[in-house]
Amino acid sequence: MAIVKPFKGIRPPRDLVEQVESRPYDVLDSEEARAEAGDNEKSLYHIIKPEINFPVGTSEYDPRVYEEAARQFQKFQDKGWLVQDKDEHYYIYAQTMNNKTQYGLVIGAYVDDYMNGVIKKHELTRRDKEEDRMKHVRVNNANMEPVFFAYPDNAVLDKLIMRYAATEPEYDFIAPIDGFGHKFWVISDAADIATITEEFRKMPSLYIADGHHRSAAAALVGAEKAKQNPNHRGDEEYNYFMAVAFQASQLTILDYNRVLKDLNGLTSEQFLDAIRKNFTVEDKGTEIYKPAKLHEFSLYLDGHWFSLVAKDGTYDNNDPIGSLDVSISSNLILDELLGIKDLRSDKRIDFVGGLRGLGELKRRVDSGEMKMALALYPVSMKQIMNIADSGNIMPPKATWFEPKLRSGLVIHKLS
Repeated sequence: MAIVKPFKGIRPPRDLVEQVESRPYDVLDSEEARAEAGDNEKSLYHIIKPEINFPVGTSEYDPRVYEEAARQFQKFQDKGWLVQDKDEHYYIYAQTMNNKTQYGLVIGAYVDDYMNGVIKKHELTRRDKEEDRMKHVRVNNANMEPVFFAYPDNAVLDKLIMRYAATEPEYDFIAPIDGFGHKFWVISDAADIATITEEFRKMPSLYIADGHHRSAAAALVGAEKAKQNPNHRGDEEYNYFMAVAFQASQLTILDYNRVLKDLNGLTSEQFLDAIRKNFTVEDKGTEIYKPAKLHEFSLYLDGHWFSLVAKDGTYDNNDPIGSLDVSISSNLILDELLGIKDLRSDKRIDFVGGLRGLGELKRRVDSGEMKMALALYPVSMKQIMNIADSGNIMPPKATWFEPKLRSGLVIHKLS
């Protein structure tokens, strides 16, 4: 069963939310954050990307930068740009992209659930990235940004959420960068709060959709605080970390595509001939061609788009990892033909999230920066949940969730 709780969120007043809110810390670099913050001293970037308050070139891992995050967080509270709710609440956060809306519940997720596998992951984490986020959580004594969860569809919660969605939201704005809509409601009714807690208690598992490093960091700091407290009871606020949990069927996973610098010494003709061993290849011409189904890929090479369909017997449908398109393309194209064995470190490959469209793949190849592009059919939430349930890990660069959660709508303090 999944244990969740409401919490006393720290939030911007309604009239300040659009000045405070920001993109997540990990989707832009320091200079992009500096540009987006501009002369807006209320921007959350001053807390989550505090290196922007130092001279250009200052490392985001400089100890002074973490200290600056805490100083800024206190400043925001002192000036009333962030204010803590007097009572514990759950919250509803809705995002609208391309006329489709998904509704998430903002919850306090239980650290022990992460440690014992009730909260399931599908990606590996890097210790250096965990440590960076742990330092940020420690110095602020807060989860500044939420983790992105999925939960099995639940009719009771859906009905409750839709009831709130019919009322006026606390926040309602269009994000400036991507044009996506964001709405936010506060759940203060005691009966509704009890219902949410109870419905989550019935769920055998929750699933990390996005934010594996934030999840690990938040849970590890919580466990660290429990160990350091000689009077630890188990109900302290540090036993929980902030997440936004969405019904699995509502989530949109986009394709996560690849661009390659070279053909590993092969000519285009030799490369296409080699691909025919494991794929049925069809020239689709010069118009952009998008894969239409699982196990079909789009290749862009020399101004032409090709459909590649993996042949029967080249993958095992009973293997939850091996039958993923990201695995098929990695094994049979990137590794076997191009000699790319480590997607995380090889400099000959780059990755393009599906929100940019296949036109971005074409642009990067046509510019001469890249030699070819490979577009994949998106992974499904069902595939992710099956892999997490089996205890397996997704291959790297497999999922791209959109829209991203905005930061700064609510913050969870650990005490």
